[in-house]
Amino acid sequence: MVRAGRTVRYAAPALLGYLVVRAIGVAVLLNWHSQSIMNPAYRQFSGGHHATALIQLATLWDAQWYLDIAHHGYAGTPAHPGPFGPYQPYAFFPVYPTLIRVVWTVLPLPLHYAALLTAWVAALAAAWGVFAVADKLYGRRAGVIAAVLWGVTPYAVVESMAYSELPFCALAAWTMYAAVTRRWILAGVLSTLAGLTRPTGVAVAAAVGIGAAWVLVSQWWRARRGDLPAEERVAWWRLVLGGAIAPVGFVGFIAWVGVVKGRMDAYFRIQDAWQSHFDYGRSTWDSFHHMLTVPGGVWLTDLVVAVVLVVSGLLLVLSVLQRQPLPLLVFSAVTLLLAVGDAAYFNSRARFLVPAFALLFPLAANLARVRTRAAAPMVLASAAVCSALYGGYVVFVYPNSP
Repeated sequence: MVRAGRTVRYAAPALLGYLVVRAIGVAVLLNWHSQSIMNPAYRQFSGGHHATALIQLATLWDAQWYLDIAHHGYAGTPAHPGPFGPYQPYAFFPVYPTLIRVVWTVLPLPLHYAALLTAWVAALAAAWGVFAVADKLYGRRAGVIAAVLWGVTPYAVVESMAYSELPFCALAAWTMYAAVTRRWILAGVLSTLAGLTRPTGVAVAAAVGIGAAWVLVSQWWRARRGDLPAEERVAWWRLVLGGAIAPVGFVGFIAWVGVVKGRMDAYFRIQDAWQSHFDYGRSTWDSFHHMLTVPGGVWLTDLVVAVVLVVSGLLLVLSVLQRQPLPLLVFSAVTLLLAVGDAAYFNSRARFLVPAFALLFPLAANLARVRTRAAAPMVLASAAVCSALYGGYVVFVYPNSP
């Protein structure tokens, strides 16, 4: 208990900072929602929603699917017609709706509030994981800044919604911490859970698998040269086992959907209804080309997502120059590759990058080195306000899901 208390106190500045910036975001959403009810001009953009703001955050877009799966299970959740085929619940991975079901069963809460509570607790666990990884690599101050930065990214509004990104981010962050601290079996187990949470769990599995393989080969090579100290040695079977179990969750869910639907590519055919498939970046290129060459109105979200993609690419280069551990680089690179290469609608790409927390480490490390102590708080406070206002725009003005 004493050790746990010390751990919590050590992470407290990061957790409190994260809670503050997300509270700003939620406050803006609550105020924006109240304006949408009272002001007809706002109601025109918000679609005339009359539910409370918290219920909206718990039920908008994909969140409703998770509620239905948590309540009725996969078999009991009906498909919905779509322009490219029926939308089916089997497109959504099971960890988050399972957690919702558990919280709903244990606590006297309505289902939508159980979903929101689950998501928010997962977000706090994710921020803690971001802090833990950055603290391990660059020190406590950088860890605090990294956790707060993660809460003020352009699409941090997702961190206030009942979306599966939040438990996924928590699992991904703690998987990376386990890998960085050379706990490879734990990393494999957490990777399996991440693979049962979102399809981007494949990025976590790749990070663990490639990272473990690299350590195994480098240990063998150093042992042959006789320069591998005993305290740095990791048992080969731990590396093999951790890497082997890392993709089990993702592969297992895809296989299960195939068995249920009677064809092994069923999951990918279900995703076609959302036009979600890997097209090697063609759709992303077409979107950039359209924005740059076709006259006409462009949504603010299009511009923000374009900037996020470009900046993410630059941050990946800086992460390499920063010499981040291989699992972090692989996780960031594969996550960015999946975001750029997916054929789904353009604005979803920034949401796909929310889990790529390690891309923020170059910024966090440099902000931590700034000697003017007020610089980092001013930057983070400004980013929090901008992120909160943009989040309100995404939820209440932009007509599609983030």
